Amino acid sequence: MVIKTKVNYPFIYFLMDQNIVFVYKIETQNYISVLDLSRTEAWGTFELEQEEEFETFDHYKSNPIQGRTFFANQDDMVLLVESINQQIQKNRQLRTDGPVHIVSSESAAGSLRAGLERPKTVIGFPDFLSIGPLGELDKKTGQTFRKDWLIENINIEQEVEYPVKFSNTLREIEDIPNEVPIYIWYGNNANEQICMRFLIYLLNEKTNEIFLINSTELYEKHINTQKQQQYISNTSQMESPNLKMLFEKNKKATALSEKERSHLQLDWEALAKTKEVLRIWSNGEIKGVPENHTDSTILHMIEDLQKQQGNNDFIKIGKLLEEFFVQMDGFVDIFFLEYRIRHLIYSGFLEIKGIPKSLWNYSVRMRNE
Repeated sequence: MVIKTKVNYPFIYFLMDQNIVFVYKIETQNYISVLDLSRTEAWGTFELEQEEEFETFDHYKSNPIQGRTFFANQDDMVLLVESINQQIQKNRQLRTDGPVHIVSSESAAGSLRAGLERPKTVIGFPDFLSIGPLGELDKKTGQTFRKDWLIENINIEQEVEYPVKFSNTLREIEDIPNEVPIYIWYGNNANEQICMRFLIYLLNEKTNEIFLINSTELYEKHINTQKQQQYISNTSQMESPNLKMLFEKNKKATALSEKERSHLQLDWEALAKTKEVLRIWSNGEIKGVPENHTDSTILHMIEDLQKQQGNNDFIKIGKLLEEFFVQMDGFVDIFFLEYRIRHLIYSGFLEIKGIPKSLWNYSVRMRNE
């Protein structure tokens, strides 16, 4: 469907059919999602006598249609959201009264919002960059290629929202005013190390001071003690009070130099050219590995769990993944592990009970020979 658009800010008009105009009222400074479009009070529907009238259409001079329902498919909804967010970006007022914190996890972003003092802005990156293609993620072509790979292989939740969240996050980063300091939180795991480098790449034209906060190293230094040892591999595992304390402890850190920023940017450019779809953190380095890297470990764990049970019963995927994280030294995306379990099912190594539509809907066991 070809959607014609016209702006009468804060209203935006969409000609969705030959003579049907949807009018959306922008009432927020925040970027919206597909789910936000379901708010019926933000919409008005109008009917034109002829399509040509759209160029001069003004909803103030027309009467809305009452009691009629119209349908838009998911692709059209994404296009509508994109158009609305473009107008929000053009007209939003940027905050300049506090630092910006960026972290490679939406859950960690929530903890930072709760823990850090105001004023501040917190941006959570809504993706897991240790898996999947990385090429040209600052462009629509690369984002679409990555999205298609994820949808084909990974049981991602709310797949229609994924490209919208990704685009919105890039907009938020683009919108950061030049006069505020930027703090990038990351840890010693593949996802956060890669995301930190991508963020530095995205910020390459910004003149802001940029500070790095290695949360896992600071946690080990300031919170872990001889009496209380807890293995923390990523920022999202930390509670809000601890994040606040780590920020206070790190306030005297120096900003990245131009040389350091350039080095990290080159790191990202090299990563973006790699072809592996699984990357791990090993011996202080990001390493690309074959996508079957965890397969043998998964099979051995299933065998061990079946021996512990003393029978050949099926094992819940949730229990298997929990065991994986307890035993494995590293942080691998839970959805990637589930993808490999499905691959082992399809390849004949495992039997399945249930429907693999989500992590919690099925069980597996070793296939009897």
